[in-house]
Amino acid sequence: MSTNSIVKGARPSFRFSQRQSIALVFGCTLFGAAAQILIKSGANGLFSSSPWAMFSNPFLVTGYSLYAVSTVMLVLALRDGQLSVLYPIISLTYVWVLLLSVVIFNERLNLFKILGVALIVLGVSFLGRKDGE
Repeated sequence: MSTNSIVKGARPSFRFSQRQSIALVFGCTLFGAAAQILIKSGANGLFSSSPWAMFSNPFLVTGYSLYAVSTVMLVLALRDGQLSVLYPIISLTYVWVLLLSVVIFNERLNLFKILGVALIVLGVSFLGRKDGE
């Protein structure tokens, strides 16, 4: 069987709309933030810097796994979406990590962190606007 007959007989693959691609990347930000929190939690519990200690730490393994899921979601979103719109949305991960760090690790907020997060959110909101609106 030739390659051409396989391609001709294949069903067309599913394609995401721009809105669906944006939703996938937004999901990436949530998975990425959760991965960071889990990796931080796992790092806090490490008593050794050996590879075995890292690969046997459930928080680290789960964090790495969430990064993998996030990467797959990003690949799917980028296949059909506009890179110039989608990739900057990933910066929302910084927002979620900051908020989760305050809640989970009792890290302190200051004016510069708040202003930085506000600028990120403002920048991402500009990207979502259509030209001329």
